[in-house]
Amino acid sequence: MKKINANFRSEFPFFMALPAVAWQFFFCYVPVVCLILLSFLRSGNTAFDTQAVTLENYTYFFSPLFALVIGRSLLLAFCTAFFCLLFAYPVSYCLAIKIRRFKNIFLFFLILPFWTSFMVQAYAWFFVLEHNGLINTILLNLGVISAPLHLLNTTLSIYIVMVYCYLPFMIMPLYTALEKIDRRFFEAAADLGATQWQTFTKLTIPLSMPGIKTGFFLVFVPAFGEFVIPTLLGGGKKLFVGSLISQYFFVARNPNIGSAFTVITCIVLLMAVGLLYWFFNRKTVLTLTQED
Repeated sequence: MKKINANFRSEFPFFMALPAVAWQFFFCYVPVVCLILLSFLRSGNTAFDTQAVTLENYTYFFSPLFALVIGRSLLLAFCTAFFCLLFAYPVSYCLAIKIRRFKNIFLFFLILPFWTSFMVQAYAWFFVLEHNGLINTILLNLGVISAPLHLLNTTLSIYIVMVYCYLPFMIMPLYTALEKIDRRFFEAAADLGATQWQTFTKLTIPLSMPGIKTGFFLVFVPAFGEFVIPTLLGGGKKLFVGSLISQYFFVARNPNIGSAFTVITCIVLLMAVGLLYWFFNRKTVLTLTQED
């Protein structure tokens, strides 16, 4: 009996993990498999019938138009991740290394946007970017412009709101990576005569590379399939991957074509992520080699 209890206690973590594994299996892997099967069926067929299997759903997308949509989404995802990294690194650096007092308060305000609905954050920008919004009002009162700028329903508004909404996803991994850096490294670099710029480029950036990679992928992957912000702030003038998939599923009511396009975009996304992963690893190896 004691042996059975001991064996049960040793396997207890496994049994505790079973609900999470089951949840991931039924609500992640099973829908993906169904999506792939659905993409090989003719329109109107919901059961897997061998007579209905076709590749027409995939050949339908062999067009420069759909390549343009995928390329536009890749550009949106990359630019969003890049500018988030550009803006997030100074904030994370100050929070992790420079600020000593009131750090918890700043972190609280940093996490505060996560308490608000993503949709609410996107809608709030209507009052900032609209014809009589905050930006135009300030610029008009300062005399910078003579007529209101057309900011809403433009590509610029999409990029602005994308960077704003995804910025916390970049800051937190960067802050975690910078917080773990041993402060004695900076003291040693100063003792060896390194300037602040040399310390930053040769020491801080390489040691924070895990946070850079994590934050970049956390922003890049969901930004590629984003459809709420391009639809609301862009006015639906330009199609992106997420908005086109939603059109096939919810407007055209053609899940077969939508599933095929989803599978194609997932393959493109995996290739892009693999290429970025290779680039980051190569950059890290080259940096360490130059330092040696």
